[in-house]
Amino acid sequence: MTLVNSTITTPTVDEIIRITALTDPINRNLQITACYWDLSIAFAARTGIVANWCTFATWASKQAGVTIRGEDMRRTIEAALKKEPEIQNRLTLISLHSKKIGSGEVNDHIHESALAKLVKSATERAGDAVARGNRKVYEEIGREFARFIATCTKDEVYNQTTIDDFCKKLTPGPPPDGQDYLCKAFKRYYQSFYETDPKKIAQLRLLANIEIGYHEQARLQPEIAESLNAGLVNPQHVRDFVSDLQVNSKTIWGKIIYFIQWLIGNTNLFKEQIDKLVLAAEKHIRKIITKELMTLTFPPDMIIHLGSDLVGTYPDHLKQLDNSDLLALLAQIDPSTDSHQGDGATDWSSLNQRLHFIADLFRCYHESGNLFDEAFTSNQIEIIRSGGLPEGRL
Repeated sequence: MTLVNSTITTPTVDEIIRITALTDPINRNLQITACYWDLSIAFAARTGIVANWCTFATWASKQAGVTIRGEDMRRTIEAALKKEPEIQNRLTLISLHSKKIGSGEVNDHIHESALAKLVKSATERAGDAVARGNRKVYEEIGREFARFIATCTKDEVYNQTTIDDFCKKLTPGPPPDGQDYLCKAFKRYYQSFYETDPKKIAQLRLLANIEIGYHEQARLQPEIAESLNAGLVNPQHVRDFVSDLQVNSKTIWGKIIYFIQWLIGNTNLFKEQIDKLVLAAEKHIRKIITKELMTLTFPPDMIIHLGSDLVGTYPDHLKQLDNSDLLALLAQIDPSTDSHQGDGATDWSSLNQRLHFIADLFRCYHESGNLFDEAFTSNQIEIIRSGGLPEGRL
């Protein structure tokens, strides 16, 4: 585990702006993840080794990177679809109809091309939606953490003016557009610095984490829904791709023949089979994408399935809650306040289900020192910050 120390360079607001402006989604995600870790460590310099929102955001962002980079997802989807009899039947018919209208040497591979285009479109859409969500949250919440650390963590005694001035720059109103929950959360954090009762401190910080999580998830609702629906590919895109492949494989005379076949409607059955392939594949692709999006890895190698109830116990200071604001918020989002029953989010597109799971996740791992393990090695960090993609596990 990495110990909190004064050698960590605390990210500034300017650094948040610089990273947000990066155009390469893969490198931007890696820099966002590294920055969240720096913010987490800098915040823990004031609180000690207890999780703040950036601590959890580090590992959520790292997991998002897997989807953004498309690691293994494309191969996983292709392998799964090739095992489905319905999909294989559609691919065979596509190849058959392709040969009937004459497609040169491409005939033997036309079904593979249709499947590859379908999977590529789905994975790219999922990666794009996750990348936009990753950036969206970091641009807002990462910036406010950098600003809070710079302006509110140095006071030796409670100063109402300090926290009031910080909150004045937040936008009033509920999420997704307003920042009332961020204002409440940072007030809890600030109050916790001067509280002496360990139980009250723990509950204030847990409440702050959940309130930021509430704001974050409300903001992410469009991107989460889009990423889960990434398998809903427009059949026209697949048809156009395969048709172009067919036409480009032909001689000039072959192109004329194909055009005539198109005019008299002989290509319709071929196109219908592509449409049916897309429709048949959608449910399988959504299942695989959902499984990846609903997996979170905590260090060292703890895999958490977001659709299953959590396994673990609450820290002693969070076993019995008595903070009225915390209890009121949990009453809205967690029907089983003091148990893990029903934690799992069976539908990750549901804001309430996500919040229920996240609230218990934050509570269970509030004091997990492993969450402060380094997100990347020092060599990887150097390459990431230079704009590159390092080798090794990311």
